[in-house]
Amino acid sequence: MKRIFLVGFMASGKTTTGRRIAKKYNLEFIDLDVYIENRYHKSVSQIFAEKGEEGFRNIEHNMLQEVAGFEDVVIAAGGGTPCFFNNMDIMNEAGETVYLKATPEMLCSYLNMNGTAKRPLVANKTPEELFEYVSTTLAKREPFYEMAKHSMASDDLSDKLFDELLN
Repeated sequence: MKRIFLVGFMASGKTTTGRRIAKKYNLEFIDLDVYIENRYHKSVSQIFAEKGEEGFRNIEHNMLQEVAGFEDVVIAAGGGTPCFFNNMDIMNEAGETVYLKATPEMLCSYLNMNGTAKRPLVANKTPEELFEYVSTTLAKREPFYEMAKHSMASDDLSDKLFDELLN
C-alpha cells in the first residue's frame, strides 16, 4: 500500500508533480479540489460563494478523510488543506507527506501567467495585492506545511525523493 500526500501553496506544482509521480509509479492520482468538485457537482469557487470558506473547509476535511483511506494513490491537497482541523495529522498518519516549497516570487509568477480567476482566494487581485497576499498567507501557512515528513523545492524536477519513498 502506497499513499503520498503533496502539500504546499497554490501554484506550487502539486497537481503537475502528482500526475507525473502517479504515472511513473502506476498509482492513482487525486487532486483533492477536483475530487470535491466531482462529488458536489460544483466548482470550488461556487462552493466558496455558497458556503463561505468555513463551509468549504468542512467539506474539504471530510473528503480528505475519505481519500486518506485509498491505497496506491498520490493525493494533491489544496493549498489551505493542511492548515485546518487536524488535516496534517490525518495525512501524516495515513502516508508520506511531501511539502513542495516555493518562493512568493515564483508562486506569483505562475499565478500571473496562468490567471487567478479560477482561484477564489486570489481572484481579482492586482499584481501588488497578489504578492502581498501570497507573501503574508505563505508565512502563516508554512508552519503547517513544515509538518510534512519530507520537503523539496517545487522547481526540483528530479524524482529522487519519490524513488526513495516508493521503492
